[in-house]
Amino acid sequence: MLLAHPAVLDDLVDRYETLSLLDPEDPEVRRRTADVSYTLCVATGTRDVDAALIAARLRLPGARPEDDSVLT
Repeated sequence: MLLAHPAVLDDLVDRYETLSLLDPEDPEVRRRTADVSYTLCVATGTRDVDAALIAARLRLPGARPEDDSVLT
């Protein structure tokens, strides 16, 4: 399976979180949320957005204690 670049995943998670702060009754917000949710699922190989968010966050730099890709 191809894996999305962490920068792509970071952008998708940010977009999803931003959309979650907006009015869920707005048709444009619903459409954009559905698009981002679908893309997150495809990018992480999952079938629901909650699992996709977890999978994406685990792939971001610094997500694991042994991850040395982020320097402090």
